[in-house]
Amino acid sequence: MKITAIRATPVNIPLEAPYLWSYGALGGFSKTIVEVETDAGIAGLGEGPSPANVATIERSFAPKLLGRDPVDIQGCEEACLPSWRGIGTDIDFAAVRAFGAVEMALWDIRGKAWSQPLYQLLGGAHRKRIAFADYFGFRERRGSVGGEATPEAVADYCLRLHEEHGTTCFEGKVATADPAPSIRMLELLRKRLGPMAVLRIDSNKAYSLAAARRIAQAIEPLGIACWEDPVASLEDMARLRQHTAIPFSVHTPDFRRAVSLGVPDAFCTDVNVHGGIGRTVRFVAACEQVGIDFWCYSGDSGVASAAYLHLAAALPHIREPSQSLFRMQPLDVIEEGPFRPRANMLTVPEGPGLGVTLARDKLAHCHRLFLEEGPYDKYRDPDRPGVFRRLPLA
Repeated sequence: MKITAIRATPVNIPLEAPYLWSYGALGGFSKTIVEVETDAGIAGLGEGPSPANVATIERSFAPKLLGRDPVDIQGCEEACLPSWRGIGTDIDFAAVRAFGAVEMALWDIRGKAWSQPLYQLLGGAHRKRIAFADYFGFRERRGSVGGEATPEAVADYCLRLHEEHGTTCFEGKVATADPAPSIRMLELLRKRLGPMAVLRIDSNKAYSLAAARRIAQAIEPLGIACWEDPVASLEDMARLRQHTAIPFSVHTPDFRRAVSLGVPDAFCTDVNVHGGIGRTVRFVAACEQVGIDFWCYSGDSGVASAAYLHLAAALPHIREPSQSLFRMQPLDVIEEGPFRPRANMLTVPEGPGLGVTLARDKLAHCHRLFLEEGPYDKYRDPDRPGVFRRLPLA
C-alpha cells in the first residue's frame, strides 16, 4: 500500500455564539482537515490546529510522502521532521503540529486497513464511555443564542445543561478584568448546581500573581476541581501554589519544567502539539510515571475529537473528563457530528480507524465559511476594536 495523494482543506468551525476569554471574544475555530489517499482505496482523516498548516502539508510534506507506505508512520515522520526533544528555540513547532494532522490520518489508514478501531491499535479499551466537561462563560449574543452577560445568566445556562442533558461536569472561562463578576458566577454555580458538580475554570493567563492570589482566596471554598493557566508562567504558578490548594492545569507541554517546579497538576493538550497520536501516547505515559494528570483539548472538529475518544478509551491514565465545546458547536465536518454528550459521556466509535466518516457537503460548507470569512480572529477585543489586549488584565 502506497500514499497516492494528500489534501489539506482549511475550514471554519463556528461557535453558536462567541465566548469571552482573556484576549477578547472568540467566535469559532479555524482548522485544517487532512485526507491521505492510498492505492488500496483507503483514505485516512486527520486534523490540524490552524489553516496555516495547509501550505506545509501540501507543499513540504506531500512531495516527501507520496509513494511511501502509510503504515510506516515512523518512516513518514523521519521524512518530514528533524529530530526534536522537549521545548526549545530550535524546534519548528508549526511543522510539528502540521505533521500531527498527517500522522492522525496515517493511524486512521492503519485501522481501516486492519479493520480495527484506533483504540485496539493502541492496546485495547480500558473504557468505552468517555467523560467530557461542558463549557460555560460570558458570551456575546448571536441571533437568538448566547448573550449571557451576567453571573446569573451563566448560572441559568449551566442549570439548563444539567436539567436537559444531565451535565454534572463543567469547565468555564474566568478571565474578566474585574474578577468580581467571575467570582460571583462561580459562587452561583456552586449554589445552584450543588456540592457534587465538578467545576473547573480556565483563565488563559489573564492574571498577575498578586491578582491570582486574591482570586484563589475567594474561590477555594467553592471546591474548584482545577484552575487552568491562572498566571503567565510555571514559575508564577509554583509561587501561587504556596497560597492555594486548588489544582492547576496548563496547555504548554513543558514536561521537564513541570517536574522541576512541581506544577502543574495536569496537562491539557491536543494531539498536534506533540506531533501526533504516537507521541501523545508516550507523553501520557510519562505523565503517569510522575503523577501528572492528562486530559484533551477542546475546539476541534469531530475528526480530532474522535482521536481524543480513542486515546481516552485506550489509556487508563486519561481518567479525568476532557474539555468539550461540543454543545456550543452547531456544525461539524463528519457525518456523526457534532458530538453531543449525555450525562457527561460519549461512547468511543467502534468503526475502523477513527471510526468517523467525512461528510463532503459539511466539509464544503465549512470550507466556504473559511473562504468567505477568513480565519477567525480569536484576539478580537469587543471593547477596543483594532487593538490587541495586553495581559495581565488584573
